Amino acid sequence: MTPQMKAALFDLDGTLIDTERRSLAMWSLLLDNHGIDHDMALLRGFVGRRGRDVLAEKAALFPGKGIDELFAEVLTYRDHPDLPEIVPVPGAAELVRRVAGFGSPIAVVTSAMRWWAEERLADVGVRDLVRTMVTAEDVTAGKPHPEGFLLGAERLGAAPADCVAFEDSVAGIAAAKAAGMACVAVATTHPDEDLAGADLVVADLTGIDWPLPLF
Repeated sequence: MTPQMKAALFDLDGTLIDTERRSLAMWSLLLDNHGIDHDMALLRGFVGRRGRDVLAEKAALFPGKGIDELFAEVLTYRDHPDLPEIVPVPGAAELVRRVAGFGSPIAVVTSAMRWWAEERLADVGVRDLVRTMVTAEDVTAGKPHPEGFLLGAERLGAAPADCVAFEDSVAGIAAAKAAGMACVAVATTHPDEDLAGADLVVADLTGIDWPLPLF
């Protein structure tokens, strides 16, 4: 396998753009509004996954409430004045440009909706460099299932073993590894020890070379 055959598949929230703290704040507002006690362990269960999937698993916490109703409520908190600012992860744009400049194909595989992914990639300034996106609407099973990463690799015409996935969540790492990919974890949301399933853990994307010498 030569480096030129490699492809890069990026998660979005928490990996390319620092939005997970904002998402956690929104989920916290939902839980608060329904009188549900919660800690960081419960909140982190939402990270890297489709919101509707987690709400389905936590349905017992919201008696009498439907998943679509709850998800719609979460979205109403998007403009809450106390939410953390949305900013790119350090080094994200530079790495995507480095990968593209090398000639390697790029996909984004995210648990977010397509409209959100489009807006956030524009914020980072790399939308035009992403060949394909796999979003929440494109898969039957969300992360930690590997479907999204496998579909991303297929769309890029790359074998999973020739792909490197960049992730920030435990669910995302599990999905990438189940797909047969190497995985770099970005410790923007979880402590390093929670990301031990990845092949490499970094604080952010600053100074990451491409192709990665470890792979």
